[in-house]
Amino acid sequence: MKKIRALVSACILILFCCLASQAAWAAAVGKIIPELLPIMYQGGEKLRYAVSYTGGLRLGTLTLEVRALPEPEHFELRALVSTDGGALARVYPIHDVHVTKVRGPARLPYHYEVWQEEGRNYRAHRLTSYNQKTGLITVRKNDEAPLTFPVGAPVHNEFSAFFASRLMPHRVGEDFLVPTFADKKKNMVVVRVLGAEILRDTIYGAVDSRKMTPILKFRGLYDKRGDTIIWYSADECRLPVRINSKILIGSLTARLIAYDNPLCPRYPGREEHHN
Repeated sequence: MKKIRALVSACILILFCCLASQAAWAAAVGKIIPELLPIMYQGGEKLRYAVSYTGGLRLGTLTLEVRALPEPEHFELRALVSTDGGALARVYPIHDVHVTKVRGPARLPYHYEVWQEEGRNYRAHRLTSYNQKTGLITVRKNDEAPLTFPVGAPVHNEFSAFFASRLMPHRVGEDFLVPTFADKKKNMVVVRVLGAEILRDTIYGAVDSRKMTPILKFRGLYDKRGDTIIWYSADECRLPVRINSKILIGSLTARLIAYDNPLCPRYPGREEHHN
């Protein structure tokens, strides 16, 4: 059953856990472009993806949302992973909720919680606290004793790393690093910009995009291995319109099917409807 849970979980979330190994690339730590913050990271953005296996077999959905919190420069990243509407809903239902709270101009995390409901019996709750001054991270699972890891600051988690990398320079042929906590240690995430491509058949038609790849080498919360490519729109909205990840057999695709962000008029709110 553990193998089934790992496979199903990977099929849904592997596409967004963009982490890499500590390889010795000659790259600098990426820095957020301040001019992009008012468009992509002020709250009110919602994205929903259909996740499918090779051949179009739909497995479920991934919903992402950025919410503004009452304190200045405090935000909440919410992610819902679900097999609702997918082929596995009756066989192995999944309903996972991830909440990451970030703050400051670098949008660094200080609080992360995940509630996992997978299969008929698996339930788990994880709470992680990040001290960006001391570099200490405290992790607690269910009722177990908390564990503390001295990793050094600054550091992201998997979700804040994904959102922060959207706002960093996307120059073809140039790599950048995003320091990220996973597998009980700090990993220097390597993100590579592969090139430009017109991505067709999106909910916005043909989109001029930049192909980017993180090099996945470790597990993190979900088992994830294989080459992953993310297509971001090549404009001020950096819309992640599609993600593809190779697995042992076949591949997984997350396709944007609904988007809403009042701060990005270039892409007005739109949702794909099925008869």
